[in-house]
Amino acid sequence: MHQSTCRAATLDDIPAILEITNHEILNSTVLYEYEPRTIEQQTDWFNEKTENNWPILVAELNGKVVGFGTYGPFRARAAYRHSIEHSVYVQKDFRGKTVGHQLMVELIRLARIGGYHTMIAGIDSSNKGSVEFHRKFGFETVGTFREVGFKFNRWLDVVFMQLML
Repeated sequence: MHQSTCRAATLDDIPAILEITNHEILNSTVLYEYEPRTIEQQTDWFNEKTENNWPILVAELNGKVVGFGTYGPFRARAAYRHSIEHSVYVQKDFRGKTVGHQLMVELIRLARIGGYHTMIAGIDSSNKGSVEFHRKFGFETVGTFREVGFKFNRWLDVVFMQLML
């Protein structure tokens, strides 16, 4: 298998991003949402990120988008402006094949260039693969919020992990 390439997302990538996102909404606790997004909602998300100069990266393999990553504000108040929260999603058939690694390396690089102080991940506690993935990049677990989500008829805990940049 060839290695994927990482690049800035364009409007043309929105359908692939939507497909990855909706798969996770419908089939996992990776996203604490119930309803699949529409193309209009995903386009609004893309435009809002772009207008605010937040990066959206895609990983491409053989011309197909197989993952994406982004970051944005951790919280809205001014004192949090040096802290960001990120997301990395990889299409289910391409997990464990360096796609997520490439996206994370580039997100961390961009965050450091951007002068951010810390990067935060909120991860469903049952997603042990994501916790371990983040640990490999130096993220440390800083806390668990118990039963803050409810999906698939069960309560969900969120593990927060943090990387000092």
